[in-house]
Amino acid sequence: MTSPASGTTEPTRPTLSMTQVLICGAAIVTVSMGIRHGFGLWLQPITMDRGWTRETFAFAIAVQNLAWGLAGPFAGALADRYGAFRVLCIGGVLYAAGLVLMGLATSGLAFTGSAGLVLGMAQSGTTYAVVYGVIGRNVAADKRSWAMGITAAAGSFGQFLMVPVENWLISGLGWQNALFALGLLALVILPLAFGLREPPAVAAKGPQQSMGAAVREAFSYPSFQLLMAGYFVCGFQVVFIGVHMPSYLKDNGLTPDVATTALALIGLFNVIGTYSAGMLGARMPKKYILSAIYGLRSVVIVVFLSVPLTPWSVYLFASAMGVLWLSTVPPTNAMVADIFGVKYLSMLSGFVFVSHQIGSFLGAWLGGKLYDASGSYDVVWWIAVALGVFAAIVNLPIREHAIARPAQVAT
Repeated sequence: MTSPASGTTEPTRPTLSMTQVLICGAAIVTVSMGIRHGFGLWLQPITMDRGWTRETFAFAIAVQNLAWGLAGPFAGALADRYGAFRVLCIGGVLYAAGLVLMGLATSGLAFTGSAGLVLGMAQSGTTYAVVYGVIGRNVAADKRSWAMGITAAAGSFGQFLMVPVENWLISGLGWQNALFALGLLALVILPLAFGLREPPAVAAKGPQQSMGAAVREAFSYPSFQLLMAGYFVCGFQVVFIGVHMPSYLKDNGLTPDVATTALALIGLFNVIGTYSAGMLGARMPKKYILSAIYGLRSVVIVVFLSVPLTPWSVYLFASAMGVLWLSTVPPTNAMVADIFGVKYLSMLSGFVFVSHQIGSFLGAWLGGKLYDASGSYDVVWWIAVALGVFAAIVNLPIREHAIARPAQVAT
């Protein structure tokens, strides 16, 4: 198969059914993203029970996001070379183990190791980059953005579904047993991974690009660098809001039920946002979609901070932010496939995601650090606004058509 990014010939393999890929991929993302979306609900019960500061919890979640990002390119490279099935199975086992160890941790260091390192590595092997690699290789190019939107929408539905479930588990079982129950749920990823088990690739004739050459090419391409810069902002904003908004609302006199409803609304409206972004990505330049998403996030945050804080202002904010929440994912990953082809899609998407997760680390950690220093989240909210404007600008110069390659590619 000749790559859309001309000049190389990619190995071919028999394709899986698109329906099978979408159902299994969407279900895996529903579980993996759904579980992690509710981690903010554990901040107060764990810190109060263990006698830790908010920064202790926030740092562990920050490490989780950083580990997820740094492990992403390696998980993606393994999935591209050996198939997503093995990576998903290992990731599912790590996910279950990390949740159990998170419940057993009695020190900040142990909590960082479990909730941070183990769960971060687990998420690198069970979320978008690995699943999108299978989609890219098994779904036609003209349907790729739409298919990625479908999968992202499933992850959003998981967020909507799992937040009230996790709140119910904490209330009914206690925070520790709730984590053990989620550990059992994470094991569902293993049987679902069989649906993404691809047949062996058939070696292609002609020049082929090596993995190292693909990495060098991507990092030397200005549009890839701009895409990474924008994705950094995405990570900062969504993780700061997801981790710290429940505590922000409680600090301002609102009940925990308001936070639970808000997180669920983000997940519900993100179903609309991610599906719409995937659909639009098949019809218009994806860079304009990304620029609009980042710019609108800043507008929504400014309005939220400017009006009186009530349950209904929170619900409206959560609904609007939900439409914009992970709607960056389909156009970003589809753009990587459009520019560089699908042979190393999981790996290159993983590298873009490193930038996202560095932003996530700072969003989670700075939220706790600056709160403990000032007693307020105000500074971090306004940092999120400024970053949104920056991301809206840097996405505009991106060139999203296939990269031109020489006829022979060094290996």
